[in-house]
Amino acid sequence: MTPGPMRLQKFLSRAGVASRRASEDLIRQGRVRVDGRVVTEMGSRVDPERSVVTVDGERVETSPLRWVALHKQPGYLCTRSDPSGRPTVYDLLPADMGELFHVGRLDYMSEGLLLLTNQGDLAHRLLHPSSGVEKRYEVGLVDPAPPGLARRLLEGVELGDGPASADAASLLPGGEGEEGPVVLVTLHEGRNREIRRMMDAVGARIRYLRRKAFGPIELGDLPPGAWRELAPDEVAALEGRAVE
Repeated sequence: MTPGPMRLQKFLSRAGVASRRASEDLIRQGRVRVDGRVVTEMGSRVDPERSVVTVDGERVETSPLRWVALHKQPGYLCTRSDPSGRPTVYDLLPADMGELFHVGRLDYMSEGLLLLTNQGDLAHRLLHPSSGVEKRYEVGLVDPAPPGLARRLLEGVELGDGPASADAASLLPGGEGEEGPVVLVTLHEGRNREIRRMMDAVGARIRYLRRKAFGPIELGDLPPGAWRELAPDEVAALEGRAVE
């Protein structure tokens, strides 16, 4: 997947030179050349495959855009390496994906959809609170659901770092193998272990926690431990959800 013509500051950000704002400063300072010509206009566009871009005389290039959906299994960390030797999500991926970074995270025992990419600017915008990208989860419970569970999640509970509420919550009558009730929860925040802490606050014990969707991207029938490349229309859908 390769990008089409893009704004110069976005190209610099994609290449890892600097953030978009800092890249704009580099352009204003006359430190950026495109095909040998100093460019200071913010609206300038470049072709990543053909344009020769330099900053302070050093050539800048980008790698082809890559977006991957992974079905994370329980027992894997969202990190590149672990001092204790525990497996990480990168153990589920080919070696050439080691440079991708995960968009948000799932905790050690959680499972489900995890996106990885080398398009850092879009990933950061998707994770910014102002984008309000919803994440949908399926939560299997050990015991019968506490009375009024869905209502309490919607109304909100108090956590150690402030109040938290679900955007949507509904209780299904059974679960996988009828082992217990299942709750469907949608959040747009991304606080650390937020759903686990919310469930604990209402007295519900979690059997499993599975992310089913991140914005417009669905886990679907992707098997545990498997991955797939996102289609161009899926990446475009993510672009449409991110704030500038």
